[in-house]
Amino acid sequence: MVWNEPGGGKDPWGGGNRGNDGPPELDEALKNLQKKLSGIFGGGGNGKRGENDGGFNSALIVIAIVIIGIIYFIRGMGIVNEQERAVVLRLGVYKETKGPGFRWNPPLIDTVYTENVTKLRNWTTTEQMLTKDLNIVDIKLSVQYAIIDAQDFVLRVRSPEESLRQAANSALRHVAGSTVMHDVLTLGREQVAIHIQERLQSYLDNYQTGIHIDKVNIEDSNPPVEVQEAFDDVIKAREDEERLKNEAQAYANSIIPESRGRAQRMKEEAQAYKERVIAQAEGEAKRFEYLLTEYKKAPEVTRKRLYLDAVQEVMSKSSKVMIDVEGGNNMLYLPLDKMIGSGGSSSSSGYATSDGMPITPADRDIIVNQVLEKIRRDYATPSNSRRREGR
Repeated sequence: MVWNEPGGGKDPWGGGNRGNDGPPELDEALKNLQKKLSGIFGGGGNGKRGENDGGFNSALIVIAIVIIGIIYFIRGMGIVNEQERAVVLRLGVYKETKGPGFRWNPPLIDTVYTENVTKLRNWTTTEQMLTKDLNIVDIKLSVQYAIIDAQDFVLRVRSPEESLRQAANSALRHVAGSTVMHDVLTLGREQVAIHIQERLQSYLDNYQTGIHIDKVNIEDSNPPVEVQEAFDDVIKAREDEERLKNEAQAYANSIIPESRGRAQRMKEEAQAYKERVIAQAEGEAKRFEYLLTEYKKAPEVTRKRLYLDAVQEVMSKSSKVMIDVEGGNNMLYLPLDKMIGSGGSSSSSGYATSDGMPITPADRDIIVNQVLEKIRRDYATPSNSRRREGR
């Protein structure tokens, strides 16, 4: 028989007649829980309903407070990384700057700003600038910067990066306006970038932004598009000028040392010639002194020896000799160079008189004897001796 028919069984949901083994009602279960909680938190056990309700509400409030406290503590926790710094404000007033590590700050009381102080950031802009010589150039500028003071970066300026952009444009206008166009477009770009970096850093330091400029680059600088071709021609001409200057300088660097070397060699040769001539003159003077000593000892012998040496020296330098033989009608011609070259050969080739007739070995012997005899007579003649002494 089913439970809902007359005379049926027990109600499975606890309705109707409830025996000792049936499940308790829901209200009774809640009451039992409330009693237990009231006993734990001091709610008492008098069994009155109003008191039980008050103890239950107190327990719920305590639980909520504990949960809120845990959440509050968790929300106040944080970790500052190695490359970061945390700026802490308590009730809007600066308190401290925390380095790397664990931190806890009470929420709603402390405000924490975390900034990366090692990361290099980049900002790029392209502007048209008026140069010192009243020309317009398009300049593409890039700025690399980092935060070195987190406190100044967070608190001193409302928008430090916007201040950086405005200061960079101001520094670019100032430097470009005091530089001629040629320097901005060609060789002076690096120097212009250095001047912009110095001026920009001074602006940021005055503003106390906490920003450090690491590098300023002029990535590109060009004249306006309308005159680009003309400026390309000018730049090419200047490059050719620079190339020719470099070639001339290279030529000068090669020729000047060579000329100096030749000059030094000529000086050394002149010095060597000077020393040689002096030494030779001193040697001749010394030889003359020795010869004078010998001459004083034997004048006649020394005189003949000097004469023979002089004749030998003169004749040794002559390759041809013309001899007028006394008592003869023909003038003899002696080609000494051919005679020496033939080694004293008996061949009569190469020997001839002035009229072209060949000379035989017998004629040669006669000529030699006549020459020797003439030399002896000249030395034996007293007038010749006196003439030689007068010399």
